[in-house]
Parts: sequence; C-alpha cells; structure tokens
Amino acid sequence: MIEDPVASAVVIRTMRLADVEAVHAIDALSFSMPWTERSYRFEITENHSASLWVAEHRLSETEARIVGMIATWLILDEAHIGTIAVHPDFRKHGIGRRLLAHCLYEMISKGATEAMLEVRRSNVEAQRLYARFGFEIVGFRPRYYRDNGEDALLMNLKMLDKDALKRLDQP
Repeated sequence: MIEDPVASAVVIRTMRLADVEAVHAIDALSFSMPWTERSYRFEITENHSASLWVAEHRLSETEARIVGMIATWLILDEAHIGTIAVHPDFRKHGIGRRLLAHCLYEMISKGATEAMLEVRRSNVEAQRLYARFGFEIVGFRPRYYRDNGEDALLMNLKMLDKDALKRLDQP
C-alpha cells in the first residue's frame, strides 16, 4: 500500500477555542448554512454533552493547519453527529473517515452504544462514507434544510465497535 503523505501528516485532536476561526472557515466553504463562530465557542465552553475534534495537518514541528473538524453530542447512550467537514483542498485523503472513526471511538468511552446523524438527501458522497461505517437510513426529515427545503435522511449506527473504528482511524 502506498502511503498518502497528506494523510500521514494529519493528527486528530480535541478542538480548542484558538481553532474556531479556522474551523468556521472550513464550515463556510463546505456548507450553505454554516455554524457561527459563536456556536463553536458555545459547544467548546458551555455544552457538557459536546465533543469536538479537529484534523490538523502538520507542515513541520512548529507549523500546522486545521483541515477538518467534527462536532458530536452524547445524548443518553447515543452519539449524535452534529457536523463534519474537511477543507476542499484536503478532501480525498481519508481525513473525513479518520475524523468520524476517532470521534465514534472516543464517544464509546463516554458511554455511547450507537450513533445518529442527518445528511442531505443529495449528499451521496457523505452517505457512502457513513454506510462504510455501517450507518443505515432509518427515516427522513421532510424539508429539514432551511436554505432550499431539502429533506434530511436520518442515519443510524446501532452497534458501535471499537475494534472496527480503530482500523478506520488509520492514515
């Protein structure tokens, strides 16, 4: 297997307040309805159910760039994926897969036994990623997205498996 130099230089770590500006920029590049910087700050500092991570591309020992992010809430024993995105310049390197795997792996240690998310009906690429993890479509929310009235598909992963997630969290 040929090693991807981008993927091998990416580290997943907990999001910090100093990351919010870069995270918001990725969100704005990725979605028509991005979260506000204030929302990210709230999730980091106020929401005890929230867990947020970033993918950091290490350019050198002293220089790094935030290239992806994920935000999750633990609701009872369910990890709810609130948002996930990778900077357009860094897509197709497995960063989204690693973010999702890392997040779900960590959520198991916090008590999660299953996971849930909403995804745009038109976002087939994201649906493929989620299906790779075992997420299944269990319903939909009509006209969920305010920007264009698009439906959201509800996807659920019934059984979180630490061993499978660890394998998916590799460059």
